[in-house]
Amino acid sequence: MTGAFIPYGVYWSTPFAKWQGALANLHSLKLVARTGKSVLDAKKFPQEAIDLAILGVTNPQKSSFYGLPWVTGMMGLENVTGPTVQQACATSARVLQMAALEVKSGGADCALVITADRMSNGPVVYYPDPAAPGGQGVSESWTLDNFAEDPFARNAMVDTAENVARRYQISTEQQHEVVLRRYQQYADAIADDRAFQRRYMVDVPITDGGFRKQVGVLSADEGVFSTSADKLAKLKPVKPGGTVTFAAQTHPADGNAGVIVTTRERARATAANPAIEVELLGFGMARTEKGHMPMAVAPACRAALDAAGLTIGDVDAVKSHNPFAVNDIAFAKETGFPLDRMNNYGCSLVWGHPQGPTGLRSVIELIEELALRGGGVGLFGGCAAGDSAMALVLRVSDAKGA
Repeated sequence: MTGAFIPYGVYWSTPFAKWQGALANLHSLKLVARTGKSVLDAKKFPQEAIDLAILGVTNPQKSSFYGLPWVTGMMGLENVTGPTVQQACATSARVLQMAALEVKSGGADCALVITADRMSNGPVVYYPDPAAPGGQGVSESWTLDNFAEDPFARNAMVDTAENVARRYQISTEQQHEVVLRRYQQYADAIADDRAFQRRYMVDVPITDGGFRKQVGVLSADEGVFSTSADKLAKLKPVKPGGTVTFAAQTHPADGNAGVIVTTRERARATAANPAIEVELLGFGMARTEKGHMPMAVAPACRAALDAAGLTIGDVDAVKSHNPFAVNDIAFAKETGFPLDRMNNYGCSLVWGHPQGPTGLRSVIELIEELALRGGGVGLFGGCAAGDSAMALVLRVSDAKGA
């Protein structure tokens, strides 16, 4: 995979809001359309150049059947169409891959990748069944029921972490060491009045549910709680006989993120700093044995590195979607990449997981981390529902003026 580029700085992520928090009553597709339009206008990006858009969203909301064309219509991009993609936690990596392939093949010149989700106020879906006794159908809480049971593996999400903890003999104490390290890394992102996050994060006007009256602004992540070794030591595992505590897993969140994927020429012409080049090098996916979701990340990352013609020894920075601290420990054991060096400036374990946008925020932070260090190769990987994972490799070049 070569020939697909991200214009440096032409991307965004909102802060992530805690479950049932500041963004709980705002329709995520209406919100991402407003956010995306505002960002592209502020960056003076030539929106007439966009000839493809891809929407990643996992939680249905009213009228989300219309998906991407509705979002681009609300943004004023009435001639731009494209698919709507749902791949649980792997959604961001998938939509980036699709955009990169379109640009590389010549199917599109400039793709807008949009990801948005609202875990709060998730829908309760009713499935009619006229053949059932009394014609009684089945209802499903989209968020809570699917967290609680994988219909194929027959386990909850937390069970996959416990299974991997047993496989690698990972203790609660080891998980808590990772939790503390990840909070220290997140502290670097909010130091100096959030200097790192301000490189990519945008404010979100908070309005009533109809987007009529503004009642506030969300400028920073909501739902991040500081911790300490003493606080962690007091926590008990979520499941009897288990190892995973509430601190060693992420929390549901709301938010959105977006990025442009285009040709090298257009990326150079529209980048916030033309001296910085961001190239997408390769993608990979994997599926592991039933009930062991966190183990899928390492083979997905190996597949992405193989596609890029690289090895883990070529990687300068790693970001992961880590719904559990177990994820990072298993990855480090499998790849040899130092556990302490992963996830500089934060990760989903700390700032939450709104599904679709989670990976894209991680990729954006990966780009900014590499820009600060003067360039290098970055690897992102994250697990997803169904004991699967996706990963991508990118390179940031000539970033000394960042």
